[in-house]
Amino acid sequence: MEYTAERGELSSFDELFKVNLVPSEIFLKFRKEIQGLRLGVNLELYNPPPVNDYHAKLVLKPLAHQQKWKFIYEPLCQEVQLVSKKISVTRFFHFQHCVCCNLQVGVSHSFYYHETGWNWKVMSSLGSDKTKVQTKTSLGLCRGVDFRFGWRADYRFPEFNGGLGSDEPVFNMKSGRLELALDRVEGIFTHADQQTTTFS
Repeated sequence: MEYTAERGELSSFDELFKVNLVPSEIFLKFRKEIQGLRLGVNLELYNPPPVNDYHAKLVLKPLAHQQKWKFIYEPLCQEVQLVSKKISVTRFFHFQHCVCCNLQVGVSHSFYYHETGWNWKVMSSLGSDKTKVQTKTSLGLCRGVDFRFGWRADYRFPEFNGGLGSDEPVFNMKSGRLELALDRVEGIFTHADQQTTTFS
C-alpha cells in the first residue's frame, strides 16, 4: 500500500516486514578427518510444501586448499558424483568487492538409470535483481561441533516522489519491503585425527 499526503494511509507493520524462522532444509553432517582426507555422512531432510524429501550421502574430499574436488555417493538413488569445490570467479566479473561469485561443475552417473551427465552452476550472494541477499553464517559451539545457518533477505527500498501543478500528489511514498527467511540449518560434527592438519 502506498502512502500519500492526501490519503494519509500507511501499510501495516506485518506487510512491511516478514520473518520466517522455520527452516525448509535440515542437515546433519558427521565428519571424520584422517590422513589429509575428510570422510562424511550427510543426512538431509527437505521440507518444502507440499512433499517431504530425504537424502543420505557419503562424501569424500581432501582437506588441502589446492584440491578442488569432492566425491559424493547417494546409496538411496544409487548415484555417484564428482563435484568441484566452489571456485571464485569474482575477478572475471565487474562486481563490487562485497559481492562473491563462485563456479561449481560436476560429473554424475546413475547406476539405477544407467545414465551419465554433467552440470555447472554459478552462484552469487546477490539475486539477479540486486534486491536479494542469500548467504550462510557459521557458529562454532565447541571443538568439533558447528552449526551453519543459510538465510536470505528480500528487500525493496522506499521510494519518494511528488509534484506541483501535475496529476502527481504533493508527496507520495511507496513503502519498502523486507522479508527475512531461515532456509537451512546444518549441524556439523567433526572428529579429526590428532595428526591431521585441517585447512578451513
